[in-house]
Amino acid sequence: MPIKRFNPTSPGRRGMTVSTFEEITKSSPEKRLTQPIRKRAGRNSQGRLTVRHQGGGHKQRLRVIDFKRDNTGVPGVVNAIEYDPGRSARIALIFYADGDKRYILAPNGIRVGDKISSGPRAEIRVGNSMPLTRVPLGTQVHNIELTPGRGGQLARSAGQSAQLVAREGGYATLRLPSGEFRRVRAEGQATIGQVGNIEHDLENIGKAGRARWMGKRPEVRGSVMNPRDHPHGGGEGRAPIGGQPKTKWGKVAMGHRTRKKKPSDKYIVRRRK
Repeated sequence: MPIKRFNPTSPGRRGMTVSTFEEITKSSPEKRLTQPIRKRAGRNSQGRLTVRHQGGGHKQRLRVIDFKRDNTGVPGVVNAIEYDPGRSARIALIFYADGDKRYILAPNGIRVGDKISSGPRAEIRVGNSMPLTRVPLGTQVHNIELTPGRGGQLARSAGQSAQLVAREGGYATLRLPSGEFRRVRAEGQATIGQVGNIEHDLENIGKAGRARWMGKRPEVRGSVMNPRDHPHGGGEGRAPIGGQPKTKWGKVAMGHRTRKKKPSDKYIVRRRK
């Protein structure tokens, strides 16, 4: 998927890059597979701001994605590749033989007219979903279930995939995109291949207004604040001398490990760091 570059006709265009959307074959979504999104601008049910720098943005509708791939044994055909404003990956509209229609994450290399299926008897082919017990070692997979039957939770963003490196004692060991080695239940499902739109990370927003379209509000650097407002504030220099970078509330912002002891620690074979 190529990236389109612009001539520097304005400061916002200088360095801006966008997707060419060449792989998109359908501009409007399947209405039955969408839901309205109520924007909360980072506020909780009490109206208090719990996530900063959110608000505004273009109106969107949520695409209902089939992460479970539980239409077992029913063949399907890729009818269209569509854009999803709620994620970095493209989505594929699947028409199944039983009349069902569903959206799935579009794997890299899938085309309109390709056949897909899911279940233990599915063929080892890009886009097909099956238990990890059926996947050959060394295969790239995405949309991986942490809990069997719950739906895929790992490796779902553009260009991501995990590699199946081992199977032992009812568990499968995966090398995740972060470099972490993790065990998951081998009966959990995964989809063959890599998530599409692999050049997404090469896109450059180019201007602040484009971030606002995405619902991102401006951030203010702590070093330009007053001392009472931020630990980095005040002083003649640009940054505080000595000490680690801190958040607005005085917590260490870089290098500090935030993961607590969890029951799932026993499934991590090797951490990413």
